[in-house]
Amino acid sequence: MTTAMILAAGRGERMRPLSDSCPKPLLSVGGKALIEWQIERLVAARFDRLVINCSHLGAMLQERLGGGERYGAHIRYSQEAEPLEAAGGIATALPLLEPGVVLVVSGDIYTDYDFATLHERIAALSQSNGPGADCAHLVMVPNPAYHAVGDFALRDERLALSGPDRFTFGNIGLYRTSEFAELPRARKLKILPLYQRWIRSGRASGELFTGTWANVGTPDELSALDRGLSAHSPPAPPFLNAHALHESER
Repeated sequence: MTTAMILAAGRGERMRPLSDSCPKPLLSVGGKALIEWQIERLVAARFDRLVINCSHLGAMLQERLGGGERYGAHIRYSQEAEPLEAAGGIATALPLLEPGVVLVVSGDIYTDYDFATLHERIAALSQSNGPGADCAHLVMVPNPAYHAVGDFALRDERLALSGPDRFTFGNIGLYRTSEFAELPRARKLKILPLYQRWIRSGRASGELFTGTWANVGTPDELSALDRGLSAHSPPAPPFLNAHALHESER
């Protein structure tokens, strides 16, 4: 069994008023909650031990998903008194995560990305240790017109903070858990400074995914995705949300 973590603690401010009474990852599209699409694809890709962090209306999330038996998964929860941002959430959940390399995805994205392709990368990251070893592998997606500058540059599977071939982070990443071991628990911590440090030191790889991917941030985007899925025609990359990196921090 391989472990993955789903980030699901955010308040979803831009999704209000829908997120006032329902945690954003439980909002329904195509007849399933956003997070259920993620769970099913992760389990199909042999990531069947799941850790989910939760905060806003977390009891509703836990009641709906339970222990994961109906999905063929084993789910454990990292409860946060308040949303701790991405790095804070991962650091706080460390006691529930296996030492080594962990897959972390946001609970509010929809994608047909094949998570199974990451097993080989996890093995390679796990076997390489030492001061110069990579700390992370990020899945990037093409930039929408309104975020043309992208987040990070990608060339020959190496990430850079500047340069041509810039893309948007798709909220799917592999991280070496030891990089979070010294961080304080139960404290808000953004993950962007870690990305910048890893990339600056040449210890972050990446890949470009050009398939279906949507970061669902507003009621209108939720409705558009629901219509696409209900019509058996999932939205294509034009539905990319330029706020991907920042949504994962909420």
